[in-house]
Amino acid sequence: MNIKKIGLTALAASLVSVSAYAGEMSVAGGASATLKNNSGTDGGKQITMGNQLTFSGGGELDNGLNVALSFVLDHGDNVASGFDSHSLTVSSDAMGSLSIAGDGTGNAQSALDTTAAGDIWDNGFTHGAAVAYVGMGGSDAANNRSVNYTLPTIMDDLAVAVSYSGQTTAVNSTTAFGVTYTGVEGLSVSYGVGEAGSTTATAAADLTTMKASYAIGSFTVAMSNTENDRGSTGIDEEMSSFKLSYTVTDDLSISYGEETHETSGTTVDEEFEAISVSYTTGGMTLTAAQYDATGLGNTAANKAERWKLGASFAF
Repeated sequence: MNIKKIGLTALAASLVSVSAYAGEMSVAGGASATLKNNSGTDGGKQITMGNQLTFSGGGELDNGLNVALSFVLDHGDNVASGFDSHSLTVSSDAMGSLSIAGDGTGNAQSALDTTAAGDIWDNGFTHGAAVAYVGMGGSDAANNRSVNYTLPTIMDDLAVAVSYSGQTTAVNSTTAFGVTYTGVEGLSVSYGVGEAGSTTATAAADLTTMKASYAIGSFTVAMSNTENDRGSTGIDEEMSSFKLSYTVTDDLSISYGEETHETSGTTVDEEFEAISVSYTTGGMTLTAAQYDATGLGNTAANKAERWKLGASFAF
């Protein structure tokens, strides 16, 4: 009788049993296809596709702590390896939630700085070969590593988060803070502060985000403002936005939004607007949208537009 073989087999079986008892992993996915038509030098109709798989899982330990792991495979975000956001989270009702995040991370302020209109500017607007919109500088960790901590409930409907992002040779370590209050029916108010920790004096900055939304009946109105205040002789930036949405039915909605990007030392603002329609049925969402941009490169004559038809699927 091979006692050693029996012992190893029993050990392996026990490890499998403990693993299965402790938690489980699951996979969710999404895919999309888009037809878009652009003006400017990248004009004409184009077809794009997107896809990703999100692996997540975890379980509760004997001491009451919950441990969760998440990572994303998304070829569009990282062509070299296809590996995107990943994080490890430890949480409990008493301690709150502590997340150690890698690629695709953010911080307590950047988690709030999506504009009220949904980042219309992030649609690849171009006017002429050398005039393309460049997004406002943010406070994301330059080395894509940060520790994010959501405090346990201090009071009903108040969420508070803090974060620390690591240092690289070109970026100092940074901290961030964010708070969201949802204690009034239909109302959500958020405030966040963060840092851009560049070692270059003109690029280092303090960032502040304020946003609010209010839903009443079928209407929702949202507003936001993010300021990037650079030190020394750096160029300050401000992005303000609003959006009005109308829910026609549980499946159909219409929205209109605007964004204005102000840059210190310029007389022309970059402005963006969009009107969109969305229809959801089952796990499929169909969208149609028209986007317009003016003042690209802070020049009044520089304009661009785009329409887009899309279909996305969740599974």
